[in-house]
Amino acid sequence: MTDTVLIVGAGPVGLTLALELARYQIPVRLVDKMTGRSDTSRAVALWSRTLELLDRAGATGDLLAIGNKVSVANILSGGRLIARVGLDDVPSPYPFVLMVPQCDTEAVLQRHLDGFGVKPELGAELIDFTQDDTGVAARLRSADGAERTERFGWLIGCDGAHSTVRHTLGFAFDGDTLANDWTLGDFHMTGSAFPLSELATYWHEDGVIVFFPMGSGRYRLIANLGPSTGATPVVPTLEQFQALVDQRGPGGLVLTDAVWTTAFRINERQVADYRSGRVFLAGDSAHVHSPAGGQGMNTGMQDACNLAWKLALAGRGIATAPVLLDSYSLERQAVGAAVIQAAGRLTMAATLQNPVAQHLRDLVAHFVMGIAPVRRAMAQSMTEISVGYPNSPLNGPASAGERVRPVAGEVPYGSGDTPRFSLLAAPGAAQDIAALYPHLVAFVPQPAAPHGGLRLVRPDGYLAASVTGERRDDIVAYLDAIAGEPTPGRPRAL
Repeated sequence: MTDTVLIVGAGPVGLTLALELARYQIPVRLVDKMTGRSDTSRAVALWSRTLELLDRAGATGDLLAIGNKVSVANILSGGRLIARVGLDDVPSPYPFVLMVPQCDTEAVLQRHLDGFGVKPELGAELIDFTQDDTGVAARLRSADGAERTERFGWLIGCDGAHSTVRHTLGFAFDGDTLANDWTLGDFHMTGSAFPLSELATYWHEDGVIVFFPMGSGRYRLIANLGPSTGATPVVPTLEQFQALVDQRGPGGLVLTDAVWTTAFRINERQVADYRSGRVFLAGDSAHVHSPAGGQGMNTGMQDACNLAWKLALAGRGIATAPVLLDSYSLERQAVGAAVIQAAGRLTMAATLQNPVAQHLRDLVAHFVMGIAPVRRAMAQSMTEISVGYPNSPLNGPASAGERVRPVAGEVPYGSGDTPRFSLLAAPGAAQDIAALYPHLVAFVPQPAAPHGGLRLVRPDGYLAASVTGERRDDIVAYLDAIAGEPTPGRPRAL
């Protein structure tokens, strides 16, 4: 089918994108050259904003049932508490970070995808592709080695840092590989300085170690190993991990066995554009960065949620304005750049070598993090609810592209089988506007707003426009522009 979307890469980003498109009634083909799924944990943190977005597909409840909720982040240095950032007051139905092994997150997403009849084709590899104005011709090699070229409406590369899609496009992956070795692992561990609801980062004169509680007796550890000395970082033994814990941790912690370990170097890289015609990039194929903050998988999954509703509106012919798909790269490239910058700052602060610089870092961090508004801003940044699109071309009247807080117990914005904008207004104030766009807009009655105000919320829960009752025609003009076929006599808003 030429209108089918081909997704390359069946990790959490590809699965999220496939699930979003499938529930929006877009035909999907999902391929991955891996022949079987890994049972290792890899990424483990699901932040508040990701949980809000996954709630639209009904996946969040299943994840909550298997994850460990962490609501406090501690930073210590030399045995002294430098900062304690609580997440309980984050304005979200999910004021915590949920610790779930990536393999389990993938399993939950796949179960929901099964409900739409979509099965990833493991062992199927993208070899090459070309595109024109009407579609993409992709050459695929199946698990049995047979090759054939098939045509698709769109192609999305969710195929990781070594992306075939990105390489085929010829996109530069600008940035650097940092000259330090790192390690991480999941361990069964006895003893703890903090309850399971709290994570802890220990700054030490020789480096950093972070403890993420996965559940009773199980922890994810991340630590730096020092300057790179060889071609490939060496994974420490259990005894060497224990030595790092003894040296940098609080004492009294015993690693009993390793569930999974690895070593790596940090790359900070990003493409300049997430789109080329009918081909898009999402997740690690578009941006990679330090694991500090645990934002990588979440940023990629939110790439997928941003792209899916736009592609669904365009693919179903509900909205045809070019700005809709153009906005994906403009919005998410800025977010990716901000995540790379923030993660880099955290990494640099945690790995300072000079004793004077370490002392100054501790003093400044303790003072700054003692200020309540700073702690609140850090919590909202960590949980990613502060992510917004202030410079988006989709921003309409009086709109800054900010997230609209979802309300626990209410149907999330963008739920259902069509990615409709939600028009929020007092009963009787705007049903006629929604009726003009039955496939694009859903009317959501709200208590009377000042001056008969109307708010238009995007399917991904960000504010598109906000006007007083006297300016209601501006909402019509905005929707005309998004739809691409304005009502006669109405001006375009974009």
